[in-house]
Parts: sequence; structure tokens; C-alpha cells
Amino acid sequence: MTTRRDFLKQMRAASLAAMAASIPAASFLSGCRPQRRLPATADSVILLWMAGGMAHTETFDPKRFTPFEKGLESKRILSTFPSAPTAVDGLSFSEGLESIGQVMDRGTIIRSYRAADLGHILHSRHQYHWHTCYEPPQPVQAPHLGAWIAKELGPINPAIPPFIDIGQRFTVGEAEELKAFHTAGFLGSEYGPFLIPDPSSGLESVRPPAGMTARRFERRNALYRDLIKGSPLGKRGSDYQKESLLRAMEQAYRLLNAPEARAFDLSDEPKESYDVYNTGRFGLGCLLARRLVQQGARFISVTTEYEPFLGWDTHENGHTRLVGMKQLIDRPVARLVKDLDESGHLDRTLIVLASEFSRDMIQEGRPEAKVKDQVDVPDAVEEMKHYGMHRHFTDGCSILLFGGGIKRGFIYGQTADGRPCKTVGEPVYIDQIHQTIYHALGIPPETQYEIEGRPFYTTPEGEGEAILELFA
Repeated sequence: MTTRRDFLKQMRAASLAAMAASIPAASFLSGCRPQRRLPATADSVILLWMAGGMAHTETFDPKRFTPFEKGLESKRILSTFPSAPTAVDGLSFSEGLESIGQVMDRGTIIRSYRAADLGHILHSRHQYHWHTCYEPPQPVQAPHLGAWIAKELGPINPAIPPFIDIGQRFTVGEAEELKAFHTAGFLGSEYGPFLIPDPSSGLESVRPPAGMTARRFERRNALYRDLIKGSPLGKRGSDYQKESLLRAMEQAYRLLNAPEARAFDLSDEPKESYDVYNTGRFGLGCLLARRLVQQGARFISVTTEYEPFLGWDTHENGHTRLVGMKQLIDRPVARLVKDLDESGHLDRTLIVLASEFSRDMIQEGRPEAKVKDQVDVPDAVEEMKHYGMHRHFTDGCSILLFGGGIKRGFIYGQTADGRPCKTVGEPVYIDQIHQTIYHALGIPPETQYEIEGRPFYTTPEGEGEAILELFA
């Protein structure tokens, strides 16, 4: 359970770390060039992050099903689940995702996302690239997608943080690498994520612990403000970053006293609805995201959480693990889409479901950019633990989009039916995904800030283009 004390510690640590890392760049941060605003089709974004590498042929782009058989040649395996029809004619998903399949008449699938070639494949590097649109390392802290949106559009409801991240802990493997992109970077702490590691304890994140008096809390808040202004770190930081850090704390303080804080209390949810969402922390994160969007949240990320060799990171027991992962996401994702649609919020809320890359039984990387194998795959499957998708594959990933002006029942892109199951039509890259999201929100592609005398765009060099064919 997250206490108010834990919350303050997390805010202090995250904010001070962000300010310290941003000092070299922040000293040279200039205002943005005057920008136009595009007509927006969405006001809010929910990113459903399938952390760990979700195999497209096992989820939303199934291929030939090959049932388990002792001695089966590994190279024969494309999908370890049979396919199932969806609500869209001609579109099938892998078995176990029937609920999401039945809401695809309200959304679009991209089947041709190509992850970047970043050398030796590492989850945190590719996740950094997906969330910031910049390849690591960078000479300045690149802002998270959600931070750009928070900066450009601000909160819808001043009481609700504009950027909320649900489900990722930083006590797991590659923790420091994960922290590197969970930040607003040079934009300032006030645009960074409000972190909720466990949605079932969301309310504890926004209220003082039992026994803390208002006077004691006010005194602590005043001491913290003095710390930022007078600490050695505060003296080194730019005025911009210090002011941004103080505004971040003011936002947190405002939320503590706002009636909207009840949105974080999942015990208020009717039992029937709660039970549908309650498949675990991810499912409850979807429920919390729905409640927060209905209260005016701007950008929310809900993750299945990245932890090495767990979740979608299926180096062994791929088939067995995916049975559980599908149970984790299928009901809550479908219910989230239905609930927002029925309440009238889906039209102005863009839901994006994605993963850093895909997987394949044989190929590491992509055919023309193969990288060193990171796991041994036997030539023949003798045990159930080898039946499934083990290696990292970057040339054929699936992304789902719902709401926010996106077409309904639409299929974009294609992958080959046989190995390698790579993109063969309408390839999509990360700068296009980011600009498509920005386009829905009315943020123009030339948005940029000057850092150390050079422009820093939302996507590299400002060259990314939205995929307009996805919009209705």
C-alpha cells in the first residue's frame, strides 16, 4: 500500500533527479516557436502498454496454427494458438482474445509497425525509443510522449494531473533504464508522470495517512518548498526547472484537497464492473484509467509492467505464459472500450495498445538486420517450455487504436503469411505513431523547443508525419 509519506518521497526523489539530470539542458531552454493548432479529434489518450515484446503471430496477427507435438521442428511453428473471428469481416485474432476481437468494429488495427534497428536488442532501449521517439542515448533528456502532451495542452481538469502512469514499479530489473524515459526531461517536472505503481492503492497516493494533521502537512509542504529554493541542488538548477518543480508539488497538493481524488478510489466502483476489470493490476489499471478520463485526465499510461523474463518477455514457456497474459488483458481492454463508448467518452479519447517489438521462434531482429541471438532455441521442440515465441522480432508488430477520430473496423498494413512474418505492405515507424497521436490532439508536427541553441522537436528533426488514412 502506498502511503502519503511514500508518495512524498517518490515525488521528491523523482523531481530532484529530473531537475539534476536536466540542469545542463534546462539552462539553455528557450520558448517554443509560435505554432498553429490543428483541429483536434481527441482530448485524451490512454496508452495500454504491453511491456516485454508481444508476439504478433500469437495475438493480433495469427498465422498457421501448429499444435504441440513432441519432436516438432521449431522452424515449422508460426502460431501456437488457433485463430478466432472478430466483429470485423476478414479479421481474426489469436485464440484467447475474443473479447477484444468483439470490439474491433469500434477500432483500427495496424499490422505493419517496424521497430527500429538499435543494435543489440534490449527491452529498455526499445521502450525508451517507443515512448520518446528518440534513440538512446541522447545528449539531453528526451521527454516522454505523455510529457509533450501535458506541456502542449495542459490539464483538462486542473485537479487531475495531466500525465498519469499506472502499473510500473521501479524495484525490478533494468529499473534505472526504465526511469530514463518516465520523465518530462527538459520540459520540467510539472509535466512528468504522476506514478501509481498499484492501482488498487491509488487512493493512498492522493491522501495523507491516518493521523497526520493538516497543520503538520502544511509545515512539511512549506519545508519542502524551502528545500527546493535553498538546497545546493536548487542553487545549481535553472530558474525554469526550480519553478517547474514547485508547480509539480502545487499540483500534487491541489489534488489532495480536490473532490476528484475520489476517482482514485476503486472501492467506489460497482461490484459487477469491478469484477470484469479485476484480472490483476493491469485490469484494475484499465478501470482506474476509465475513471480518470471521465474526470478529465489528459494522458494515462497503463502497463502490464516490464520485468525481465516475466509477462510478455517470453523467452521460455511462451505458449503457457501467453495463456495467462491474454486472460490478463482481454476482458479489461474490451470493457474499457465499451464503457467509454457507452458513456460518450470514446469519441474524444484515443486508446492505443502497443508493445516495443514482436517475437519469432527463429529470427532475432529482422531478416536484413539480424542481431546476435540472446536465447537458445532447439531445432526440435521436445518440451512444452520450448513451444512458443522466444526471440525478439522487429519487423512486424501489431498496434490497436480506438476512438479519438480513428476509423472503425479498419485494417492497415500487412505481414507475410510465412516465415519471416515481416511487414510486406504499408510499413509504419515510431515517428508516424507519435505524429498520429499528436495530430488527433491538434498538436502540429513542427512543435519544438530550443535546447542548447538547437531545435528539439516532438519527433526527430520534425520529419514525422501522421497517418491520415487512419482517421475517419
